[in-house]
Amino acid sequence: MDGALVFTSPQKRFHERVLFGLRVVLNAQVPEDLAAVTRMDVKLGHRMRPCPDVLVVDAAAAEDDERTFYTPAEARLAVEVVSPESEDHDGKTKPSRYAEAGIAHFWRVENMDGSPVVHVCELDPATRVYALTGIHHGRLTVPVPFPIDIDLTALPR
Repeated sequence: MDGALVFTSPQKRFHERVLFGLRVVLNAQVPEDLAAVTRMDVKLGHRMRPCPDVLVVDAAAAEDDERTFYTPAEARLAVEVVSPESEDHDGKTKPSRYAEAGIAHFWRVENMDGSPVVHVCELDPATRVYALTGIHHGRLTVPVPFPIDIDLTALPR
């Protein structure tokens, strides 16, 4: 991040479970031209390659097994599952960088007593800042970046 290495600390099982579940459910719902991937960098600049927990990208880009990163133009949705150790990066630093790069949709997932709560944000193109469009408990239903309906209480494990 900004040319500095950012080390991640061990993740709780909640983090891994939600990350996996969202990838599976999103891949079941994405249109043919998109794919959900996990743990892949998005290159925002020369020294800026954050790694979102889940990223929805163009399917053609996702098919390239030689890739080590995606570009903001290929990304439709970036998702960060917040851990206590990553609160600042996942809640402040990364979202502002994704917005500046023009990634249209961002979700921040938090742990509320063992259940995922999803904060859905959409990019305001005029200000290049995310606007919160909803906080979802139990069920997440949104029309963009494509129609999505997720039972957050029944994510695949």
